[in-house]
Amino acid sequence: MTEPAWFPTEPAATNVGRFMAAHGIARFDELGRRSIEEPEWFWDAVVKFLAIDFPTPYRRVLDVSDGIPWARWFIGGETNFGHLAVDRHPPERTAIVWEGEDGEARTWTYGELRAQADGLASLLVERGIGAGDAVGVFMPMMPESVAALVGIAKVGAVFLPLFSGYGVEAIVTRLNDAGAKALITASSFRRRGQTIAMGRTARAAVDRVQTVDLVVEVPSAWPAPAASRFPTRMVDSEHMLFIAYTSGTTGRPKGAVHVHGGWTVKVAEEGAFQTDVGPDDTLFWVTDMGWIMGPWEVTAALVNGATLALYEGVPDYPAPDRLWAFIERHGVTVLGISPTLVRALMPNGDDPVRAHDLSRLRVLGSTGEPWNEGPWRWYFDVVGDSRCPVINISGGTEVGACFLSPHPVEPIKAMSLGGPSLGMAVDVFDEDGKSLRGAVGELVCTRPWPGMTRGLYKDPQRYLDTYWSRWPDVWVHGDWASVDNDGDWFLHGRSDDTIKVAGKRLGPAEVESVLVTHPDVVEAAAIGVPDEIKGEALWVFVVLRPGVTLDDDLRASLTHLVGSRLGSSFRPSAVRATTALPKTRNAKVLRRAIRAAVIGADPGDLSSLEDESTLDAVRMAQ
Repeated sequence: MTEPAWFPTEPAATNVGRFMAAHGIARFDELGRRSIEEPEWFWDAVVKFLAIDFPTPYRRVLDVSDGIPWARWFIGGETNFGHLAVDRHPPERTAIVWEGEDGEARTWTYGELRAQADGLASLLVERGIGAGDAVGVFMPMMPESVAALVGIAKVGAVFLPLFSGYGVEAIVTRLNDAGAKALITASSFRRRGQTIAMGRTARAAVDRVQTVDLVVEVPSAWPAPAASRFPTRMVDSEHMLFIAYTSGTTGRPKGAVHVHGGWTVKVAEEGAFQTDVGPDDTLFWVTDMGWIMGPWEVTAALVNGATLALYEGVPDYPAPDRLWAFIERHGVTVLGISPTLVRALMPNGDDPVRAHDLSRLRVLGSTGEPWNEGPWRWYFDVVGDSRCPVINISGGTEVGACFLSPHPVEPIKAMSLGGPSLGMAVDVFDEDGKSLRGAVGELVCTRPWPGMTRGLYKDPQRYLDTYWSRWPDVWVHGDWASVDNDGDWFLHGRSDDTIKVAGKRLGPAEVESVLVTHPDVVEAAAIGVPDEIKGEALWVFVVLRPGVTLDDDLRASLTHLVGSRLGSSFRPSAVRATTALPKTRNAKVLRRAIRAAVIGADPGDLSSLEDESTLDAVRMAQ
């Protein structure tokens, strides 16, 4: 039995602990069971506990009359994300603290954020943009980005968050797909000391989108703060709030539809109950508005009345301690980061972290990829001083929330995802659709939840085929998962990344976790390559620490390491060194792009790829 790394010290003082006390629930597992078996009770209780206001009350919590894939929530209720995130909070409270890579810093109160959002809302209405109209948001992480989301929501329009690193083609594809009428952008931003002229990219994209007739650019065309309040338009709970595009392995990007009621309630609950965010907290998640965690952090922080911290730039520039200095300077209490970024920062050593006072940190979050133990321990021990829980969450763009998450009222094992998020009927299925324990299987969800996508935009059949077609009324997410004998959950990578060597399934994360234990390996990626004898052969790509060369001895050592840990049948057929791995802007390794580069196949949609030169590095790997 693996012992937990962290134990709660004051569970009753957490938001979820207070919720349990308010409902006479003594054990967290009992709350988890009731939240799944009695969803209408639970989500109604969450709305009341978090004071999530529906000015027109809903008549019913859940309606599945059109089938579970098309479940509707908070029926008949009216509200607005802008109202919930901004309007109802004390105007003098700090809403946003921001810092640019060049050191510039700004702070907005909730009153100032509202004035900025109302100014934009007024401009949109003046230009004829209203309910259901799509508005692209192509911006860096800056205060105006948040004002854009809120202002668009206030008029009942639909925002389209776009990665700040997208090129023209990726923007054109998404604006055209949604029939966008406007685009909000910025003239430029700083990244690793360079000025990125995103306004030029935005204008080049708009020239190819006939439906866009308004471009609002920061700072040149950003409207003045509203002198009087814009009357936020209350909309039906199921009114579309935003379309989050996710890259598909083939074909055009998928547009996941999210709505005012379900998205806001679910994510506010996660922020409050999983990462324990409240009005006294400052939440900072290292992300981009084009990844689902961008809208997630805006919602989790602002709906709960907290302060949202934003940083524009990379976390290790101009010095290795930039991230830690930012956290100290702005008193961050809840930090979210990806395992990939932790692995990238670890080679800088402990000193850049320990040089700063991080004592206000009380919760560490993570998402994006499976952990391996060394980086998790470094994050827990060095960054969190062995006192902060690591709330390792997993969901997805289409999930609009988390399937799995620890909670700060229960012990947490290293690398664990705890268990099902509250209200989430998740399970692990074997190939026959039966519940599985003690082995790796498909992560599934068997009941609806408020934050689930309301389908893929303009493509309902693709939505059903992608998520609901394998087993009746069961959402198949595409992740490998397992549950250990203690009931703790772990992820093992994407099931569509699965490697089959001589009929034996292998998750790439299992191989990569072994490889990065070698002192000379910084990062690793594992793929399956067609093989006439084995069906697929295991190939691995490694990024080595500076000054190390992949000679025959090191290659043999890495091959032996994998074989000794995972079994001799899984010894890699090829070990290659590359200077970099292709990743998205949110630091996910694009294994399918690596595989495509190796075998000369179509890599699918690469619009989220951060650096195209990394594919050349893979092709040249020896």
